[in-house]
Amino acid sequence: MKCLLSSIGALVLGLVLAGCSVRHYRASADRAAASLVAEKTPSVPNMDPHFTIEPTDSLSLEDLPLASQAEEAFGPEASAEIGARVISLEKALEIAVNHSTIYQSQKEQVYLQALALSLARHQYTPIFSAPQRANYQVTTEQPTIVVIDPVTLLPKAQLSDSLAEQHRVTGQGLAGANWLLKTGAQLSTAFTADFSRFLTGDPRTFTSSQLAAALTQPLWRGAGKAALENLTQSERTLLYALRDFTRFRRDFSIQVATAYYGILQNKDAVRNSWRGFQNFKLNVERERALAEEGLKAQTSLGLLRQSELNTETTWINAMRNYRQSLDQFKIQLGLTTDATIVLDDLELAGLKILHPDITAEQAQEIALVTRLDLYNWRDQLADARRRISVAANGLKPQIDLVSTVGIDSPQGSATRFYAPDINRYHWSAGLNLDLPFERTAQRNIYRTALIAHEQAARQWQLASDQIKLQVRNDWRNLDQAKRNYESSQIGVELSERRVEEQELRAELGRGTARDLVDAQIDLIAQKNLRTQAVIAHTIARLQFWNDMGILYIKDNGRWEAQPHAE
Repeated sequence: MKCLLSSIGALVLGLVLAGCSVRHYRASADRAAASLVAEKTPSVPNMDPHFTIEPTDSLSLEDLPLASQAEEAFGPEASAEIGARVISLEKALEIAVNHSTIYQSQKEQVYLQALALSLARHQYTPIFSAPQRANYQVTTEQPTIVVIDPVTLLPKAQLSDSLAEQHRVTGQGLAGANWLLKTGAQLSTAFTADFSRFLTGDPRTFTSSQLAAALTQPLWRGAGKAALENLTQSERTLLYALRDFTRFRRDFSIQVATAYYGILQNKDAVRNSWRGFQNFKLNVERERALAEEGLKAQTSLGLLRQSELNTETTWINAMRNYRQSLDQFKIQLGLTTDATIVLDDLELAGLKILHPDITAEQAQEIALVTRLDLYNWRDQLADARRRISVAANGLKPQIDLVSTVGIDSPQGSATRFYAPDINRYHWSAGLNLDLPFERTAQRNIYRTALIAHEQAARQWQLASDQIKLQVRNDWRNLDQAKRNYESSQIGVELSERRVEEQELRAELGRGTARDLVDAQIDLIAQKNLRTQAVIAHTIARLQFWNDMGILYIKDNGRWEAQPHAE
């Protein structure tokens, strides 16, 4: 009974220790994943050197400057953004990198791949186990008693006519290790101790122990590179995940910048619409005064009044678009929609047309060397080629070298524990052979691997062509964006002169309401086009660098300036 209680106590202690070590296991997993990511990071250009999935401190905007000027273009709500935190583009990128849910999910995907690799590597290390077992058994049986034979007058044993309970405690302890070797061999070692004690009748104790090892080494099928396929693929999959994440970081920064500049463009549209609305109001007042004096027809006044209402509607819609895009941007950054922020107008004012001094052909050559996704396609083609040899290995006969060795303790009952005796040994060695009479499944796997290789080759070639096409289109889009900006700049200058001319003619009573309306509406449109053009060129330039594979991202999500711009 004492042995049973000891075994149960050891089991309970093990469970308690397991429950207390949850934090230890989490920390161990984090260390393993971080170590693997750090190991492969130097192989991936521009990979985040401080990668972690641990959440940063709670977000605070208290250190950001406050908006202090009223926005006249908001009309009655001109003071709505006073006291809001002003976020620059660099700060927006930093917030997004640290708090965006999309960004965090991408990092977690990398972490999970690192965990998968840690398990694959762990399979090739000794894996220890120590299962323990204790039982208390009760059975009923006819006990054996000693009686005197009436004929011989000698004692003899016979079964009793009554049943008696037999109580017994049994236990087994095992400590062993399994080791998968890189040759494909499996090595198992174990130390086993058995204990059995009868508690009723004639108390007896039986103990035995054994130390044993077994080795199975494939000699043909399952040997060589085929044995390492799982580990090899896991190593490469983590590398692919790091490349994909690095590519995502670049795309993500462009997405944040695009949204940021888009909001500033919407705000600029609000200002342009407001100025147009105010100009129409002044024109309506002037036209009304002239009409009252009989110098203008009521139809001209009505036309200006209708245009004033249309411009007011445009301004209201522009306000709605601006505020809606700002709320969406908050979610993109990882902020709540209740956060009171405003973007920095200086970011828009500081935009310049920096046109890359590079040809489309040169850009293509650079992209084919630097694009990380193309590296993945190329390596996946190598994976498909390697899997052909692995599948071919599965068609071979199974020939395994099998050997066992062990030493046992003395047999029989004992009052104390006996360790294995080296003189009581046993061993065996042999071969297991499985001839390839049935290989339908393996045949199909091999043929599938051949097809997969052909598909991977086509995918790699298609990816190369798509990258070249993408870079060509980027170069064309960038060139078009530059021309659009130049045209919009000329258009604004012409529209401004046209408005000045029509306003002067209106003051002299020589112009028409229609001409003035058209000139002012055209000026608003041209200013919006100019803002749109400079932003479009900036985003097109960033996308061009990204698709070339040379957009390098800093830790805070900001990109580094490239040397290919004038």
